[in-house]
Amino acid sequence: MSAMKKLINDPANVVADALRGVALAHPELRVDHEQKVVYRGDAPVRGKVGLISGGGSGHEPLHAGFVGPGMLDAACAGEVFTSPVPDQMVAATKGVDGGSGVLHIVKNYTGDIMNFEMAAEIVAADTGTEVIAVITNDDVAVEDSLYTAGRRGVGVTVLVEKIAGAAADEGRPLADVAAVARKVNENGRSMGLALTSCTVPAAGKPTFDLPADQMEVGIGIHGEPGRRRVPVASAAEAAEMLVTPILGDLTYKNVIAFVNGMGGTPLIELYVLFAEVAAILEKSGVSIARSLVGPYITSLDMAGASVTLVEADDEILRLWDAPVRTPGLRWGI
Repeated sequence: MSAMKKLINDPANVVADALRGVALAHPELRVDHEQKVVYRGDAPVRGKVGLISGGGSGHEPLHAGFVGPGMLDAACAGEVFTSPVPDQMVAATKGVDGGSGVLHIVKNYTGDIMNFEMAAEIVAADTGTEVIAVITNDDVAVEDSLYTAGRRGVGVTVLVEKIAGAAADEGRPLADVAAVARKVNENGRSMGLALTSCTVPAAGKPTFDLPADQMEVGIGIHGEPGRRRVPVASAAEAAEMLVTPILGDLTYKNVIAFVNGMGGTPLIELYVLFAEVAAILEKSGVSIARSLVGPYITSLDMAGASVTLVEADDEILRLWDAPVRTPGLRWGI
């Protein structure tokens, strides 16, 4: 097996080194290097619900790349593919508390849920701040994976953070912002596939063995196994494998369609895939109201893609279109 090739220094310091780069590249943000938390520069915003999320690093731009006006107020960066610890989440929650409560957006992974819950209890005891958690669990591939009880939280997390962030920026109360976040999650489904494994820097070798002539359908964002392993297929065939289970799980009419790259797949291929997804949706009587194409929730250097569909009413579309200014997503400002 060939040696790992990565643009890093010491694998043990890759998250800290990356956060130094984030701070230097984006001076509008504020980085707490000790706690490994990225804040929007003006946090806490008085009178606004604070939004925080976080998870293991390696999924960039999720979550730190989505900190800024119109999206998250803070993001906690765990070690690669490892949940942040409660101390990070406590610091972030207190750091974005503008007096109107705080929303935790949590992907459905056991460590994330447990640590966010613990942090919410600590903050409530220390400050009396109301904290509500919304769990994302949109992956239709499997129930009860290596990391979860129930469905994994994947691509819909990006859309929840954007849409809930817009609702918070409108000055809505915490219960309303949480309700919007839940609506997006409940109306969203995702499915992904991998063409290659990813390589965690500390491990120095691929997470799993995937022969060159095969791909894994239903993969998780940490390299968890999916539904099945099949011969490498065309973009049209891959789109069918991803979209059919989503359409079979929820009724769609008018959607935000998100084709996501897993980190190692070039944008040209993602657009090829999007064209095939669009053709399937048109044939199925589903209209695409908005689209997003690119690597927004990745798995280090994994080659592969995922599809996320969210049924979108007028409110969701208005909040999606609202201005956002973050390193990873920006429009309207």
